[in-house]
Amino acid sequence: MLRLEKRPQPSRAWIWATPLLAVALTMIAGGVLFALLGKDPLAAIRMIFWDPLFSPQYASYSRPQLLVKAAPLILIAVGLAIGFRANIWNIGAEGQYIIGALFAASVALIFFPSGPADVRIFGRVLFSYDVAPARWWLFPAMILAGALGGLLWGLIPAILKTRFNTNEILVSLLLVYVAEKLLAAAAVSWLRNPTGAGFPGSRNLSQFAEAANHELIANTGMHWGVVAAFIAVIFGYVLLQRHMLGFHVRLAGQAPRAARFAGVAPARLVLFCLGISGLLAGLAGMFEVAGPARMISIDFNTGYGFTAIIVAFLGRLHPVGIVLAGLLMALTYIGGELAQFRLGLPSAAIQVFQGMLLFFLLALDMLSNYRIRLAWKEAAP
Repeated sequence: MLRLEKRPQPSRAWIWATPLLAVALTMIAGGVLFALLGKDPLAAIRMIFWDPLFSPQYASYSRPQLLVKAAPLILIAVGLAIGFRANIWNIGAEGQYIIGALFAASVALIFFPSGPADVRIFGRVLFSYDVAPARWWLFPAMILAGALGGLLWGLIPAILKTRFNTNEILVSLLLVYVAEKLLAAAAVSWLRNPTGAGFPGSRNLSQFAEAANHELIANTGMHWGVVAAFIAVIFGYVLLQRHMLGFHVRLAGQAPRAARFAGVAPARLVLFCLGISGLLAGLAGMFEVAGPARMISIDFNTGYGFTAIIVAFLGRLHPVGIVLAGLLMALTYIGGELAQFRLGLPSAAIQVFQGMLLFFLLALDMLSNYRIRLAWKEAAP
């Protein structure tokens, strides 16, 4: 018989080994899934993990995309990890990502015109205004607006939790659907392109140099969002490892009663953790709409906020681990798109493949806290 025996202390070896084992099991289970779909499993796995980096045919395009895809995942995951360390569960980063993009795009579109312009909602002109051409300060203003939008959206579940003891998991998750409705409304009303022949979606932000998140180094994928992601990683590391506030975060997660005796204010910690995670998610939305996405559209949100949860746990809630996990998940995005195009894999299969990674990681986490013992069953007298 197999039985579980609790370890006196969590095993540090298993804590860092389980992500590697989870990746290996995901490849095996994914291969079985692809075989059931009638595809060559080895070809699919190779196309997801190998070809984007090392194939002469695809690497020149795929390698720069690695940073483009990883940046929003890392930004969001760092913010989530800070809250998760304190047992404060923000599951609605996708909504904060959307609101940050909406705030940033709204600021840009207000200052785009160089002459008279109208503010419309559902086809009706609310008011007209006349502005000068956009200036150097527009992109910094978009960054501030995106951060503010995500911060405000993240503070909603924080305030409700501290004031009315609501569950931040449910509130933050339900706010994602509210944000998606606001996104759809913006794409067909106040942010809709007036010269777009009635199609939903805003104007293309890349047409305006002051509002575009261009590549800093050609053909590398390096843009300001990547820079912000690495700044967030440094900030997260210093906060969690070298700052008293980070000690309070870790203490609240490991020993809530001890944290109260140590003077940690639970309400302030909730506001901080949900606020900082919302701020970073809003920044991710801002850099995405000003860069790779280039516009607000109904399908702007691509699930980065939910995938970042996998990244945070795969990186063991550690900023450096999150960088590696973000790059790995970005690779599955790029390789998955390549497999869809070349092998005809359905997009749902790639999403299941990514979900397997979190499933195996959470299942194997048991080994960090428990030993598996083989016990012989005694024969009945």
